[in-house]
Amino acid sequence: MTHIATRLAAVKPSASMAASMAAKALRAKGFDVIDLGLGEPDFPTPPHVAEAAHKAALAGETLYTAAAGTPALRAAVAEKFRRENGLDYSADEIVVANGAKQIIFNALMATLNDGDEAILPAPYFVSYPEMVKLLGGVPVLPVCGAETGFRLTPEALEAAITPRTKWLFLNTPGNPSGAVYSEAEMKALGAVLARHPQVLVLSDEIYEHILFDGRTFVSFAKACPELRDRTLIVNGVAKAYAMTGWRVGYAAGPAPLLKAMTTVQSQSVTSVAAPMQAAALAALTGPQDCIATFREAFERRRDLVVAGVAAIPGLTLSPPEGAFYAYIGCEGLIGKITPEGKVLGSDADVVDYLLNHAHVGAVPGAAYGVSPFFRISTATSDAVLTEAIARITRAVAALQGGR
Repeated sequence: MTHIATRLAAVKPSASMAASMAAKALRAKGFDVIDLGLGEPDFPTPPHVAEAAHKAALAGETLYTAAAGTPALRAAVAEKFRRENGLDYSADEIVVANGAKQIIFNALMATLNDGDEAILPAPYFVSYPEMVKLLGGVPVLPVCGAETGFRLTPEALEAAITPRTKWLFLNTPGNPSGAVYSEAEMKALGAVLARHPQVLVLSDEIYEHILFDGRTFVSFAKACPELRDRTLIVNGVAKAYAMTGWRVGYAAGPAPLLKAMTTVQSQSVTSVAAPMQAAALAALTGPQDCIATFREAFERRRDLVVAGVAAIPGLTLSPPEGAFYAYIGCEGLIGKITPEGKVLGSDADVVDYLLNHAHVGAVPGAAYGVSPFFRISTATSDAVLTEAIARITRAVAALQGGR
């Protein structure tokens, strides 16, 4: 008999991964499925990055490294923060892990006691609440709907803080909404946090380079320097350099927290594979022209999807300000009837209908804490997105009745 730990009872598998697996299962049956469930760039990793990993492996860089990352990579991360964000961190304030998700997991493992609360503004990345629950914490989920641009307000933050609050998570640009916090908005949140010194800030900046309409990125630590000693910046090479499968994330923050996170890492995965760290080093220190190339493509695709959705009755989409997702409102479809006679009662029903009728994979908004919406990834080609919008258009037109 298998004895599963009780801590897993409240933890759900990744909804985006589940959506992608459902799309793959349908594809395995012979259907032409467009899977827009997972968010990862469709571009190849820049050649010089792959070559760096190859050379490192051939040169014998295949042994354990320091748990926090190689000195060269940590120095490159520190230089990245100076160059791009105007932030100065020393080597003992930098840590490297197997992706940004492991950075977050390590931080929570190092800090959460049973019953500690983490404020996760909804819509949130699907893994945030599950990691908090897995490590004994309590997710607090203030809803930040379209009326606030999917952004947390100072008033909502103040209302969510209790004596048990340990963390506030901010994600900018946001997954799934694409919302971007301005410097002024961060400062307003910082003013609230200044009154609550027990609250740490996890600023997830993994999409920092994917900004649209001429926006300029400002790190939370730059906007609120007075909170530097309780701010953890989470980032990585996955999105900016098309390196999702390489699994290299990094963080900057106060040395005592980073030391605790390194202890967690040293007793779990030990370190990131040495050739992967060599690849990340090449990404951060080599040519940066791919960043602008990728961003331009993502903005073009954003515009394509925004225009397509605007022409579909019953769906709404405010233009995402960054990242590569479309968080599409589907309230106008709730209550409508499918050709098979099923009433669409939720965004999960809408996603199921789109998969099985239009053969387009998406993720229901309920997975991100705000309904009725669904998320599609726009990190695929213009041609695929055009076909996906055409399929969704036909599927919606086939619905009957409703409101």
